[in-house]
Amino acid sequence: LISSATKSLRMETEILEKKLQEAQMKLAEKDGDKEKEIQSLKRLISELEFQLTMEKNNNESFLDKLRKEMKHKSDELEKLTQERTQLIHSLSQVQEEWRCLNCLLQETVRRECEERCGLTAALGRAREQVLQLRRLGGTCP
Repeated sequence: LISSATKSLRMETEILEKKLQEAQMKLAEKDGDKEKEIQSLKRLISELEFQLTMEKNNNESFLDKLRKEMKHKSDELEKLTQERTQLIHSLSQVQEEWRCLNCLLQETVRRECEERCGLTAALGRAREQVLQLRRLGGTCP
C-alpha cells in the first residue's frame, strides 16, 4: 500500500514537475515576448522623443526667424515713421516759406502797381503839360 501510494505520489510528482516545467517554459516564453515588446516600445519612445526634439528645434528656429523678421519690420516701421515725421516737418517749413514768399510777392505786386499808377499819372500830367506848352508856344519841339 505504501509502495503503491509512493508510486502514485511519484507519478503525480512527475506529472506536476512536467506541468511546472511547461508552465515555466511558457512563462519564460511570455517573459521573452514581453521583453521584446518592451524593447520595441523603448525604440518607439526613443524615435518619438527624437522626432519631438527635432520638432521643438524646428519650432524654436522658426520662432527665432519670426522674431528677427518682426524686429526688422519694427525697425523698418520706426525708420519710415521718422522719415514721415521729417517729411511732414519739411513740408510745413516749405509751406510756411511759400506763404511768406506769396505775401512778399503780393506786396511787391501791390507796390509795383501803385508805382505804375503813379508813373502813369505822372506821364499823363507830363503829356498834358507838353500839350499846353505846344498850344502856348506854337512850335515848341
